Amino acid sequence: MADLIAKSPCEGLLPVTIGGISLTEEQPGSMWALAPFKGQEKALGKALEAAHGMAFPAVNRATGKAGSRAVWFGREMALLMGPEPDANLAEHAALTDQSDAWAVVRLEGAGAEDVLARLVPVDLRPHVFKRGHTVRTELKHMMASVTRTGPQAFQIMVFRSMAKTLVHDLKTAMEAVTARG
Repeated sequence: MADLIAKSPCEGLLPVTIGGISLTEEQPGSMWALAPFKGQEKALGKALEAAHGMAFPAVNRATGKAGSRAVWFGREMALLMGPEPDANLAEHAALTDQSDAWAVVRLEGAGAEDVLARLVPVDLRPHVFKRGHTVRTELKHMMASVTRTGPQAFQIMVFRSMAKTLVHDLKTAMEAVTARG
């Protein structure tokens, strides 16, 4: 029988630091899609607040904090990152385990916005895209979730199968921004 070895999506690719910008892999713990049943949005929000101390995120927002976060993930859907979902949430929403489906990275440092400006068609300047703001968007040629987690920090998620491409594209943009400075 073959011995299988679990690897993270960005195994051997990260961390990378270029200039003052760093790209690291995050290990967010469990990741669960929460899709409220028809008419259950408010009840799900109350159950999420009671069980995990965070609200169901509004459109283009994230709630909670590092280690326990809910990220808007599309129309009437959120991604619970960190804790296993409380069993009571299943009364109000379809729960789908997404833990192995995503590559999650953190881009941080002076110039992180400039790096992303080369790759996403979204205004990420801090007065427009504040901490806790999130967007599902195209990142070069793949779909991604981008969330501002700090003044110069972003959490970026793509499908696990695109991890190598994500790292390549971000690294290339990091090199270009650093060379420009």
